[in-house]
Amino acid sequence: LLKEQLALEQTVENYAETVSSLSQQCRRMLELGHPDSEQITKQQAHIDRLYVSLKDLVEQRKTKLEQQYWLYQLKREVEALEKWISEREAVASSTELGQDLEHVTALQSSFTQFSTETRAVGQKQMDSVNKMVNEMIDCSHSDAATIAEWKDGLNESWADLLELMETRSQMLAASYQLHKFFTDCQEVLVQIEGKMRQLPEVRSCQVSSANPGTLQRLLHSFEHSLQLLVSQVRQLQENAAQLRAIYAGEKADAIFSREQEVMQAWKELLVACEGSRVQVTTVTDKIQFFAVVRELSMWMDGIMGQIGSTDDARDLSVLEGMMSQHQNLKSKIDNKSKNFVHCVEMGKMLLAARNPAAEEVKEKLEYIMAKQKELNERWEQHWEKLQQVCQSDPSSELSKRGGTDEVEELIRRHEAFRKAAFLFSYNKTILHHTFTKNIFQAKGEAYRPPSSLSAPVSRLDRPRARDRPKPRRRPRPKEPEEPRRSRSAPAQSVPSTPHPPTHTVHHEGFLYRKHEEEGKERSPNRCSWVNLFCVLKQGEIGFYKDARHKTTPYNDEPLLNLAICEFDTTNGYKKKKNVFILSINASLKEIEEIAKWEKATNSSTDPDKSERKERSEGAEPSEGAERSERSEKSERSDRSDKIEASDKSSEKRDTSEKENGDRGGRGERGERGERERGERGDRGSRGSRGSSTSGKSK
Repeated sequence: LLKEQLALEQTVENYAETVSSLSQQCRRMLELGHPDSEQITKQQAHIDRLYVSLKDLVEQRKTKLEQQYWLYQLKREVEALEKWISEREAVASSTELGQDLEHVTALQSSFTQFSTETRAVGQKQMDSVNKMVNEMIDCSHSDAATIAEWKDGLNESWADLLELMETRSQMLAASYQLHKFFTDCQEVLVQIEGKMRQLPEVRSCQVSSANPGTLQRLLHSFEHSLQLLVSQVRQLQENAAQLRAIYAGEKADAIFSREQEVMQAWKELLVACEGSRVQVTTVTDKIQFFAVVRELSMWMDGIMGQIGSTDDARDLSVLEGMMSQHQNLKSKIDNKSKNFVHCVEMGKMLLAARNPAAEEVKEKLEYIMAKQKELNERWEQHWEKLQQVCQSDPSSELSKRGGTDEVEELIRRHEAFRKAAFLFSYNKTILHHTFTKNIFQAKGEAYRPPSSLSAPVSRLDRPRARDRPKPRRRPRPKEPEEPRRSRSAPAQSVPSTPHPPTHTVHHEGFLYRKHEEEGKERSPNRCSWVNLFCVLKQGEIGFYKDARHKTTPYNDEPLLNLAICEFDTTNGYKKKKNVFILSINASLKEIEEIAKWEKATNSSTDPDKSERKERSEGAEPSEGAERSERSEKSERSDRSDKIEASDKSSEKRDTSEKENGDRGGRGERGERGERERGERGDRGSRGSRGSSTSGKSK
């Protein structure tokens, strides 16, 4: 029809020239004045009207044909699109949800691809059809109502397809979650079974290992490996709750049963882990208890080994030292009582907890309690023996080593030595007072002398003689008074001196020191100033490298006794400020020799001194004062014992001389010996200044 319409339009257009030529002829005839001009004009007008109406009819027919054409075209597009949508609806409305997780995953993947393709192609076709419909309606198509109905039906079909695809996607997702839940349950059950199989290995390691730390680390590692499993079990519980809200009937029952199966296996694993933890704790407590028992047993063996016999108590000073040492052992035992109480409580707790090794624990507990009782009994027995020996007559032991004359001679010599020592100590205190005063003057500070210097004690203090009991002397024949007076002459020749004050000054700091020795060439190294850390304590000054090395003297130098030094600040030295000179009246060789012999003697006669020092430092403040007092008392007794031992050795020599001479001769030799010792002391005090120490206060 459209082709015919086009041919008709062409024919009509061809007649347009004919009509135009007729119109020109008519105008020419009218111009020439044709007699039928009026008739010609009417005919020409009629022809023009007919030609115009013909053209209008052709145009109207063309418009109708075009509208019909586009209507048919739209109908064909709509029908094709509806057919395509129906085909897609058949796929989207499928109820296949898969048999397992892999099948569901494949279905979900293929449907996702289908959905993506359908949405893209369908949306493009829908946009094209809707555009065509809108244009036809806008062009006032005669069938606009029909076209609108087609549009609405097509849009509803497309919306239904989209809804079906969304529902299918949700169903596949739910099926995927369901099958994944079943798969996860199976995997968790496999992991739980694997952990259950590992527990016997852990328990076997617990039995074979005897180290509590190893057991704890083993159990901690096993429990740490369960943390991932804990999160998986919690996720399964959440997924089961969500799936039960979606499904009903058989599937809901299947979900609940699988969840209960997993939770039951998980509870069994937790119970087994708790049993292993209890077993590890039990084994650890048992091992710790046995370690404490072993440590306390070894310690008690050592203490029992330190509890000696009373055979070595040959005199009262040694006996007092043994009693002091025995009291120190008692302090150690008392300090260790808390450890015993803790050990006993630990053993009782193990017994109350019904430990598998209860018999062994009970045996160890009884053993440690019996050994503690034995230790206390041995200490009490030894203490009673020491008290019995202390209360017994010590003169029998003294009589074995010599007669009464020798004992009296030793006592007189000891008294003379004590008085000389007190005189030396007093002079040393005076020198220390002068040295301190000069230091305060050099600093420009006021110095207040201690009251003990202005009020000397008029009575000679004898701390050892008043503590020990007086020995009972056996009766002996009377001797003339002259020899007795000659033997006691050295003791009577010593004047009575006041008791020297106690050194209370304690000062620490850095000084620059330079060593000088008279009568020797000065080397560049020895004449240089050295910065040293100095400690002034109890009338003695020591030099150290720094404050951290206070236990190691500088160049192994002995402590310098200020009693044998002279202090001089008026030396005219102007190169440095605050310079003083310490002149040593004795030679350094003598000081080093005395220090060496004193150190060797102290180490040989007082082996427990270091132990007492450690104990006094480690004890509490209230006990430290008493222990330091006892240690000082023991040291004083040891020094007196050494003096008595030296006097006894000299007494043996005098005894050998006694066999070859009379007592008067012995007295003269004793007086001559005293005079010779006094002369040697004078020569020592008049000795050259062997070394000088100079320092600059920092």
